[in-house]
Amino acid sequence: MTPAPHPRQGRDPGAHLCRPLAAVREAEVEAGGRAGLTREERVRLAALERENRELRRANEILREASTFFAAELDRRSRA
Repeated sequence: MTPAPHPRQGRDPGAHLCRPLAAVREAEVEAGGRAGLTREERVRLAALERENRELRRANEILREASTFFAAELDRRSRA
């Protein structure tokens, strides 16, 4: 039978090693002591990237529709 983990350690024995380090790094970035994006900046960047993808897709759809309707008008003018 394996011994129960220490209450502060949690279920994953390796988890206690990297989570506090990540929290310390994040706190240093938030305080301006370390280079990197703050949490707020990461959220904003993700939102802008998502919006950019949506706008690119919308432009692609509009381009295809424009091509389709231009061809349709061309066919009607020749008939």
